[in-house]
Amino acid sequence: MTEAYIYDAVRSPRGKGRADGSLHEVTSVALSAKVLNAVKMRNGLDGHAVEDVIWGNVTQVGEQGGCLARSAVLASDLDESIPGLAINRFCASGMEAVNLAANQIRGGAGMGYIAGGVEMMGRVAMGSDGAAIAVDPSLAMKTYFVPQGISADIIATEYGFTRDMADALAVESQRRAAKAWAENRFAKSVIEIKDQNGLTILDRDEYMRPGTDMQSLGGLKPAFKDMGEVMPGFDKIAMMKYPHLAQINHIHHAGNSSGIVDGAAAVLIGNKEFGERFGLKPRARIRATAKIGTDPTIMLTGPVPVTQKILADHGMTISDIDLFEVNEAFASVVLRFQQAFNVDPGLVNVNGGSIAMGHPLGATGAIIIGTLLDELERSDKEVGLATLCIASGMGAATIIERV
Repeated sequence: MTEAYIYDAVRSPRGKGRADGSLHEVTSVALSAKVLNAVKMRNGLDGHAVEDVIWGNVTQVGEQGGCLARSAVLASDLDESIPGLAINRFCASGMEAVNLAANQIRGGAGMGYIAGGVEMMGRVAMGSDGAAIAVDPSLAMKTYFVPQGISADIIATEYGFTRDMADALAVESQRRAAKAWAENRFAKSVIEIKDQNGLTILDRDEYMRPGTDMQSLGGLKPAFKDMGEVMPGFDKIAMMKYPHLAQINHIHHAGNSSGIVDGAAAVLIGNKEFGERFGLKPRARIRATAKIGTDPTIMLTGPVPVTQKILADHGMTISDIDLFEVNEAFASVVLRFQQAFNVDPGLVNVNGGSIAMGHPLGATGAIIIGTLLDELERSDKEVGLATLCIASGMGAATIIERV
């Protein structure tokens, strides 16, 4: 089977996802186009250079609706002969775009693809597109639906994670992210976002709070306690599904959960001939991809079974992996992954994660693949695994190996 290689990975800085965020005036299409233009310029792509642009975004409504991928191509400097495919696998949309592109190449459907995603959470509110699992009573009752924050707290309760453990992980994420920026570890991938006059709008992740410590986090109120215990009382729904739990321990808050931000990311993927055509050297090969469905109530445990699946399907063990990127949607997600595989926390999210830098839903999967690749090169390691939990109970994973 044809090998699929990563030739480049590009991302925007992550802006605060609110009205005073630096990227707030930039639309999803415009930010996507800026990232696509960076890929084109950095790699000398001309004409019908790639078979397709596969672009993930989660809230597909309004200015993020329609086929955003095609709109982004037309707004960019890419040739109009390149089409566009918009996809949605919730928080793994950017990763699924990369995985789909890699598997298209492996199957012989084109030599090269650009894959990634975008989410402008300050402009298009999360959940504004609706969701059957949340609003259709028959489906919500069948699946024992609860919001993701409640699911994160269920994980903490079920697997014995305390507030202090979650807060300590958050503090470490902030420390690592600050160190990574101080040491220019993201320099290969992060591009400056400029306005129409060529002035820089944002050149670094702005959500970070490097001064975060256990004391500052200790004063924060659990974010999901009221919706769990009072109205509408989601804890009771959860305990119908998990009757062995006497109560739900609400340990998550804004400081140990992922930040709401704006951002976009792209990965350039191609076969050997694609690289030869444009004079590009592959940086890594995509060794394996996987996705899986999981319990929709606890919802966010997907990184564990999908990692088990991807390793088993490809004859690997956890010890074959040198570095891990596990999206920090909530602290308990990463704590559960580390517990399940008994992995060294020092190998997981080496440069911080979404708790520190934010989680632009449709882009994050592509961001963490690029971050993983950069860190494999920086630390001279060989094999890395990236994985995310996904709404409604799913998991996705990608294994890359340096060339």
